[in-house]
Amino acid sequence: MDALCAVVLAAGQGTRLRPLTEYRPKALCPVGNVPLLDRALGHVAALGLTGSSSVAVNACYLGEQIVEHVGDRVHVSVELGDPLGTAGGIGKLRDWIGGRGVLVGNADAYLTGDIAPLLSGWDGESVRLLGRWAPDEPYGFSGHQFAGYSLLPWRYVRDLRPEPGELVKAVWRPAEAAGELTVATYRGTFLDTGTPRDYLSANLDAASFRNLFANGARVTGTCDQAVIGEGAVVEGRVTRAVVWPGAHVAPDEHLVDAIRAPHDVTVLASPTPLPVDQP
Repeated sequence: MDALCAVVLAAGQGTRLRPLTEYRPKALCPVGNVPLLDRALGHVAALGLTGSSSVAVNACYLGEQIVEHVGDRVHVSVELGDPLGTAGGIGKLRDWIGGRGVLVGNADAYLTGDIAPLLSGWDGESVRLLGRWAPDEPYGFSGHQFAGYSLLPWRYVRDLRPEPGELVKAVWRPAEAAGELTVATYRGTFLDTGTPRDYLSANLDAASFRNLFANGARVTGTCDQAVIGEGAVVEGRVTRAVVWPGAHVAPDEHLVDAIRAPHDVTVLASPTPLPVDQP
């Protein structure tokens, strides 16, 4: 692992999740009462990558919340102004990466399975993506849908610049064209939580489609497939919904297929049917 580091991308604005992300960056939105960023750091830690010399997180939109949340657990790269994108964010970290290969993860990727197959047999020279089998995906790779994590060799990282750009154009597609991209098949549940629909589905899956109450939640109402955050108060009915920490559901309310945040912010969303694993 000495020749490998990890970067969790957490700088995005989360525009598709607004108004939920007007007060909280997408990377800190809770799924199953755990911030998405902490879930991503957990996947990385399971591979033996921990500490500020081995793991970095980038931050931009509401970046002060990211900085406060991670503390000294990881190295933090703060992007001023607008986010640099996935390639620009890696480019800004070139000196910290310093010749190593990079495991890159999207903070908003919800996965339940092991990502270790991504590293199995990697030669350190090719680009590798974690992907779910999806032969009909129009923007896929070798019949797979990208599942949130990739491996980049240093020779593909060293020329990236701290300027706006995306890995799909700067690295993945060029590597694919050169015959230097492979896909490791991922067989667990994967959701890109960038939309309210998929964000709600990830929460329900994290709760095993049952009720999940955080410590400090006060529930006097009725819940069915509900994820209730710390300090939330539920006096009414909650069905297939998420109630964020500190949010409130009044006695005369029935919250259905929705996310409730503080300040009475409510976003409606029908859950997404979860994909079936490849046979």
